[in-house]
Amino acid sequence: MSGKPVIQVRDLTLEYKLKSGWTPAIRDISLTVYEGQIHGLVGESGSGKSTLALGLMRYMAANARITAGTILFDGQDITHLPQNELRKLWGKHISLVPQDALAALNPSLKIGQQIAEIVRLHEGISSAEAHARAVEMLNQVRIPDPEQVSRRYAHQISGGQQQRVTIAMALIARPKLLILDEPTTSLDVTTQASIIELVRDLMRERNAAALYVSHDLGVVAQLCDHVTVLYGGEVMATAPVVPLFTRPIHPYTISLLASLPRHTQATETRLRTIEGAAPALDMRTTGCAFAARCPAALDKCHAARPPLEDVGEGPDRYVRCHRWREIADGTLVIETAPGQTQGDSAPLPGHVLKAHDLNKTFNVSGMFELLTEKERTGVRALNDVSISIRARSTLGVVGESGSGKTTLARAIIGLEPADDGTIDLMNQAISLNLNGRTRDELRQMQMIFQNPNDSLNPYRTVGDALARTIKRLSPDLTRDAVRARVLSLLEAVRLTPDYANRFPNELSGGEKQRVGIARAFAAQPSLVIADEPTSALDVSVQAVILNLLKDLRAREGVSYLFISHDLRAVSYLADWIVVMYLGQIVEVGDADQVYALPSHPYTEALLSALPTPDPTVNHMPIVLEGDPPSPRNLPTGCPFHTRCPRKIGKICETDAPPWQDAGGDHAIRCHIPADELLAIQSKGAP
Repeated sequence: MSGKPVIQVRDLTLEYKLKSGWTPAIRDISLTVYEGQIHGLVGESGSGKSTLALGLMRYMAANARITAGTILFDGQDITHLPQNELRKLWGKHISLVPQDALAALNPSLKIGQQIAEIVRLHEGISSAEAHARAVEMLNQVRIPDPEQVSRRYAHQISGGQQQRVTIAMALIARPKLLILDEPTTSLDVTTQASIIELVRDLMRERNAAALYVSHDLGVVAQLCDHVTVLYGGEVMATAPVVPLFTRPIHPYTISLLASLPRHTQATETRLRTIEGAAPALDMRTTGCAFAARCPAALDKCHAARPPLEDVGEGPDRYVRCHRWREIADGTLVIETAPGQTQGDSAPLPGHVLKAHDLNKTFNVSGMFELLTEKERTGVRALNDVSISIRARSTLGVVGESGSGKTTLARAIIGLEPADDGTIDLMNQAISLNLNGRTRDELRQMQMIFQNPNDSLNPYRTVGDALARTIKRLSPDLTRDAVRARVLSLLEAVRLTPDYANRFPNELSGGEKQRVGIARAFAAQPSLVIADEPTSALDVSVQAVILNLLKDLRAREGVSYLFISHDLRAVSYLADWIVVMYLGQIVEVGDADQVYALPSHPYTEALLSALPTPDPTVNHMPIVLEGDPPSPRNLPTGCPFHTRCPRKIGKICETDAPPWQDAGGDHAIRCHIPADELLAIQSKGAP
């Protein structure tokens, strides 16, 4: 790098005090971040990413300590700097953008006050000047109407705006180092694309340094200049972004990249996965940290820890592996090709479910007499939505937050009964209300929730949770039959019998989600509704869950309604896709059709916003301006016209768009004729 080092970490070891004593969380780590550089830090949960990121700014937990190594910030050794001196650095010279923006913002202070107090503290300027700086910073992070937003509280702005506010707070004092800890993990792809573009532009404009912590390899490939891969608290590989992604030479890096879902993979394929789980802090061995899960491990890998070696392919490329030379020269090949599903996965004739013209409006709470006439109509969450799901198939539902995806799922399963419309299950009409459904109808439809933590009883073992579901929906089974079914379900989701005696707090995130899947299959349903089941998981765990869902579909003949804002996961699992925006379906077709041109302009923006896990690809996302309109005050005409980059005129504002035939069963709700839309989109982004 041509710039000078901003932060240099040399042979850093940081320990946590556990019941068993002091245990290393990160060990012998060295890295350097230069001016003008965005340095990516990747790895699975538990690899030590956040510990390292917070440790190098000396913002550590009470039970943490540094036992070896040095941290140099801008040439100053801050390894053992007192807290009062560190506080002078935090905010002014080193800033943090946290993962959960809402939790990081003070709910009792207005946005402008929170941003302004940082420069008042570090620069001693007046309140008026600090407020002006705060508003200007909000403008720089591209928040519309920054003056008005500065007078709002955190709960009054969207998730994307909350994240932009935390970036504004981090940058207002013009720090030399910005640490971003998973800042886009919970955001929609469109919001994520705008945040990525914002971070890139601001870092280059200010010639600042950034450490970007993420498990999203697509984001890292498009944003970062250099990447360090962590596993088990150690550096496995570090290199400039292009060679690391295009020519990985560590088995862990290779395995992570192979586990990414891609649309080009056929529906009958299975992703490559990393067997096992990352080791706990007190279970790490003296050999290679990755040896227990490595497909190329030898006896010496288990016995001796490999050194971090210079690859010799240019500056700053190192790898920690006994066999990297064999991988580099091609004599050792780590298998990355996808496997095959276990059984036939082709859809069957007939439909498991058909829903026609579902509508759902939520009443607005509050003082009714103070609401406008339009507000009294409530929030229109579903607007004449119709879907059908074939037997042994997957219908994917995609769209931003607030598009109506989860409301559709809850309406179908009966948790939020639709106001009107019809639902046919196995060619029989069923009640819109959960209480009006028979036991068999309840058994036929089950749900996998986004957060397994919230859906598992912490006081029940895994076996009890599964047995309870089985007994409630199949009451005639004997105790032995229920026990046998529990063990069969655990085996089906690749968990050993001893998991039946474990409590939820003894499971990893991926294991909890497997238990959630097992519970959904406990009653042998015909349709499983999966609401964002992989959104919070590492890429390696996500691959395991997606493969599991495919295998169960092939073996059990079940169908899925799969909801996600991750279009790669949807296209990997789904054979049919609907795209929703503000409670309406705007596009429908099979997976190949939806990914091909022409697309609805909204789908086009969603697809373009997907960060490509290849840094050599010139990724140019269509960044949508603003947030989706409030469902309380829906736009007239096309609901997407307020943000549409393809808007053709007044007709988009006044007339509801018709359905356009885009070929085969592919249809788009848009005023632009399909052939004209194809011609426009073939020329690229506006």
